[in-house]
Amino acid sequence: MKRPLIALALLAGCASAGQSAGVANCHPDPERSEGEGAQGAPCPLRSAQGDTLHRDYLVFVASEGNDRIALVRFGQGKARVEREQRIGINPTELVGPHGLYVSPDGRWYFVTTAHGTPNGALWKFSTATDEPAGRVELGLFPATVQVAPNSHYAWVVNFNLYGEMTPSSVSVVYTDDMLEVRRIPTCVMPHGSRLSPDGKRHYSACMMNDALVEIDADRMELTRHFVLTAAAEHGMTGPVHPVEAGGKGSHSMSPALTCSPTWAEPSADGRTVWVACSKSNDVVEIDVVSWAMKRRVPAGEGIYNLAASRDGRVIVGTNKRGQSVSVIDAASGRELARIATTRRVPSGLVISPDSRFAFVTQEGVGSEPGTVDVIDLRTLGRVASVDLGQQAGGIGFWKSEPPAE
Repeated sequence: MKRPLIALALLAGCASAGQSAGVANCHPDPERSEGEGAQGAPCPLRSAQGDTLHRDYLVFVASEGNDRIALVRFGQGKARVEREQRIGINPTELVGPHGLYVSPDGRWYFVTTAHGTPNGALWKFSTATDEPAGRVELGLFPATVQVAPNSHYAWVVNFNLYGEMTPSSVSVVYTDDMLEVRRIPTCVMPHGSRLSPDGKRHYSACMMNDALVEIDADRMELTRHFVLTAAAEHGMTGPVHPVEAGGKGSHSMSPALTCSPTWAEPSADGRTVWVACSKSNDVVEIDVVSWAMKRRVPAGEGIYNLAASRDGRVIVGTNKRGQSVSVIDAASGRELARIATTRRVPSGLVISPDSRFAFVTQEGVGSEPGTVDVIDLRTLGRVASVDLGQQAGGIGFWKSEPPAE
């Protein structure tokens, strides 16, 4: 089967973008040459008092290109791969780990695998040992996943990247027994599965419907949606109306699609949802109570994934076509910085619970390895990076702890 045009559009050649005005460039990194794709250099890692930080941060990363899950440790200004494991059943067939999330209790991490016969799956592993603890088959191309605050339910969008252009679904999995308890029909190519901080509402973006979908998480029922098409933004109750974007069976972008949303990110207080519009290169800010648009915020080229800091200060987004990361002030909507990534095709990201660092995955192109960059959200500069498996994408924060010996 030919690779869908929408995937090619998202992964097409990336032009590097510089930092926004007012943000100082850092000194060159002597360990990485321009030939390796560096677009600037790590900045010195200092606390607000000027002292080097004494804390390690650990994140899990999924590499779709070689079926590897890596645990990355960042501390003392350096990042390294602490351990790595292969995911899959048959060593000769790639399963394509895509989404990754660590349970709020810190005991487990969950990984979606996009490839199957034909369905993909959700896997459960111990954070301490990487030992598998369960697997459940879901729909076509399971992508983004989030585990509810109580750690008992996982919400997974069935992206259906390669299938017919028909409405897909969101799967709800009871993680204690790894059983799919509900499959909720939503829209065409859902992506970006995220829950409100209280776990009562689930949001996902409809890439081929130009819409945001909200689900009542307690009832596991779709309650309302929001149309994101430029100059026609509006909220509605009930499900998304069927839209045949690009023609039946086609994954090409219809001219009618102005947003092509890829991510939905609730604010720390749950009052706002931000939606990344990868086609129009902006972020739509929606008021949850009034279900009305507050504004559209310009971002980088191909804005893809989003993360909101817990302190409510910033929204961070990966610019997939722009080889950069946008850091946006949540209050004003102003882009504080556009920070170049080490490699092309920036994809996933997660912000540490202390709101200090953003960890950004980059898929790379061709024979390039995947990479994780660490961005200091105070200095607005890249402070470390580490290479790992090809097509690094899904990423989840595990914990922070005193430095390893």
